[in-house]
Amino acid sequence: MSDEKMSFVSHLEELRRRIIICLAAIGIGFLVTFNYSETILRFLKRPLTTDLIFFRTYPFLRSVPRPGPPIDLIFLAPAEAFWMHMKIAFFAGLMLVLPIILYQIWRFIAPGLLPQEKRYALPFVVLSTIFFFCGLLFCFYFVLPFSMNFLLTYKTENLKPMISIGNYIDFTAKFLLGFGLVFELPLALGIAAKMGLVTPQFLSKNRKYAILINFTIAAILTPTPDVFNQTLMALPMCLLYELGILAARILVKKPVIAAQEAAEGV
Repeated sequence: MSDEKMSFVSHLEELRRRIIICLAAIGIGFLVTFNYSETILRFLKRPLTTDLIFFRTYPFLRSVPRPGPPIDLIFLAPAEAFWMHMKIAFFAGLMLVLPIILYQIWRFIAPGLLPQEKRYALPFVVLSTIFFFCGLLFCFYFVLPFSMNFLLTYKTENLKPMISIGNYIDFTAKFLLGFGLVFELPLALGIAAKMGLVTPQFLSKNRKYAILINFTIAAILTPTPDVFNQTLMALPMCLLYELGILAARILVKKPVIAAQEAAEGV
């Protein structure tokens, strides 16, 4: 009983230590990015100033300046601009130290893994970071321009857009973080299959339920209730689900073949 109690206490101590390291890393990232919050803001305004247009010739998708007068962001409260810079610095700092946070998560769960499973630490951190930033880039360069163009031009001929900086940053941050997390789906399914929690056959068989869940999650994560933006998130999720099935088949293929060969040898 005492051993179990000590084990539980040691796990809590380990969790506290990992959380402190993550918070310290986020704090350092915040201090670094706060000095560049104005530059980051100018970069984040890109979806307001450009449109993605399809062309019949290469390159088929081009970024062009948005027609009409430029849209200026405003602030409606004395402290809104200040807190906007704080939010930008926080989220940018979080992205900057993301590999450290992922590594700390792995170090916390590593004691419960088998020795052969612990060697996946580096691939987990690297792939998680790559997938997350792929989600950010896909959202920023493809989804947000389409989304902003649709929202700012749909039945707004007699209206003038006046977007507050706080609302715009919240809108953009939710989209970016949502797509960053969604792009982790293939890795999550691959790890689940590797751990034996699911099988490629199970994932393929329940594809129709996954599509329904994807659209439900998209409806929850998108900051606007319109079907257009929900579809922009749900369709990539369906494609990522298919990639997850492929990853699951690749990761479980070798162990299954090895087990069959061992059984035949016996």
